[in-house]
Amino acid sequence: MNTQNDQFRVENLYLSFSTRRGTVQAVEDVTFTMNRGQTMVLVGESGCGKTSLGRAILRLLPRNVQDYRGKVFLNSQDIMKLSREKFRREIRWKKIAMVPQAAMNSLNPVIKVSEQVIEPLIKRGTGRERRKAMEKAREVFQLVGVPQDFLERYPFELSGGMRQRVILAMALITNPDLVILDEPTSALDLLTQANIMNVLKRIKQERGFTFILITHDIATSSELADLAGIMYAGQLVEFSRAYNLFREPFHPYSRKLMASVPSLQEKKELEYLPGQPPSLLEPPQTCRFLDRCPDSFERCEQEPPVIEVKEGHQVKCWLYK
Repeated sequence: MNTQNDQFRVENLYLSFSTRRGTVQAVEDVTFTMNRGQTMVLVGESGCGKTSLGRAILRLLPRNVQDYRGKVFLNSQDIMKLSREKFRREIRWKKIAMVPQAAMNSLNPVIKVSEQVIEPLIKRGTGRERRKAMEKAREVFQLVGVPQDFLERYPFELSGGMRQRVILAMALITNPDLVILDEPTSALDLLTQANIMNVLKRIKQERGFTFILITHDIATSSELADLAGIMYAGQLVEFSRAYNLFREPFHPYSRKLMASVPSLQEKKELEYLPGQPPSLLEPPQTCRFLDRCPDSFERCEQEPPVIEVKEGHQVKCWLYK
């Protein structure tokens, strides 16, 4: 597929880890495409590989990596071909940034917020460079809705919601091409969650940032999403425009997920999904969803291909072959 017009594309990405119990296949053969200014929501149960996919894109990998391969195109450049040092200097935190899970607890409590926010912009530490960095920090604080006098505060003086906004400001300060948000509202109360999502929507509208939003909250994230991907047991089992996937999911797992979400438009009896995903230590060679699938048949004993059921709507399921 032509990548020239794609701002970001992942092709056949694999990531596995070596452990005492065996090899964990965290991400297996994941492919998707995004364009500038789009937001992709990545949904799935805990342990399905969402965070591992985000870290694989940014090369934030532990030492026990066994297999890491595939292609990652950023503005038509395959950044997987870059050396580790060149990737660190040119890509990580500059062109691709990440807000990690429980990020609001990752600020250093004894260093002022301003010093932590401007750190990605400081190379030589000259006075002129610091002044420019502080100007940029004040601009980004205004963007995320944090009073500028908070720059001179310490993290323990800020509420959880304000700390989360500070972490978001740190990710945006280099004006990256892609920001990966890993459960950015998971440790916050409902009102603060809504405020953070409103901030993200406003930033997207005003600045056109490109986001990958990793989340469990389908209902809230649907307001922000242009694209949606459903992960299950390390695989991307469905990918489409968010509107199409949320309204008409094709994969049996996606349908069960959507059936568990309350709706304001209609009254419906919420469903649940019995059982649990297979272990990624020894993932089955069949369809990964076979043991929990209400629509399984004989052919599901084989690994299903990725099928395009509609234009731009892909599903990994034998039902549509």
